[in-house]
Amino acid sequence: MKLNICMMKNEVGFVFTIMLIEDDQTLFQEVKERLTQWSYKVAGVTNFSNVLQEFTEIKPDLVIIDIQLPKFDGFHWCRMIRSHSNVPIIFLSSRDHPTDMVMSMQLGADDFVQKPFHFDVLIAKIQATLRRVYNYNTEQPLELKTWCGATIDFSKGTVSNGTGSIELTKNELFILKLLVERKNDIVTRDELITSLWDDERFVSDNTLTVNINRLRKRLAEIGLGGAIETKVGQGYMAKEESSI
Repeated sequence: MKLNICMMKNEVGFVFTIMLIEDDQTLFQEVKERLTQWSYKVAGVTNFSNVLQEFTEIKPDLVIIDIQLPKFDGFHWCRMIRSHSNVPIIFLSSRDHPTDMVMSMQLGADDFVQKPFHFDVLIAKIQATLRRVYNYNTEQPLELKTWCGATIDFSKGTVSNGTGSIELTKNELFILKLLVERKNDIVTRDELITSLWDDERFVSDNTLTVNINRLRKRLAEIGLGGAIETKVGQGYMAKEESSI
């Protein structure tokens, strides 16, 4: 059954980066597209001889890796990654021998998903792993964020600069957080709608437009009305200070 994109959500407001180490480009693109719909940022590998270096540059929050890869297998790269980082790792492989699963766990992997797989199972394992590793269900103080000369206080829901201070609604703050975390990248309307699906509330296309307009109006009160740019037919982008 195909899920409606508006009924899918990344469980939290944070944008997690997933590194997908998969040499089957058809499968890679399919999984990437589906994960992107859940508001995850997905990065692939360009050089399978240098996976560790790309891992270091990407700094992902979670790694999904196949066993059968060019040059070196997934076990090798799992071992290398684990020697440098405690990032969660999920194996995604067509190999079904018990020793493969045992080996992956011994090397420090967090889970094993066998191909062919149901995407709902994969996303459930991703969410469970992220929830467990990053403990994001507990209340933790949010950091202050500096953007375009203003300070965003996520705990108070305010944006302040030399011109003044404004208070944002939960949705306005959530939208701003998502855009600022990916500043100079286009965030699609579908991603925003998917991410805003929370507490069983339906966020329609029109509701998103209203929230974006209100956010811009509020930001304009402190001179940041042009800091969020519309990319026609694509989505929205938070600018850097130098580009305003």
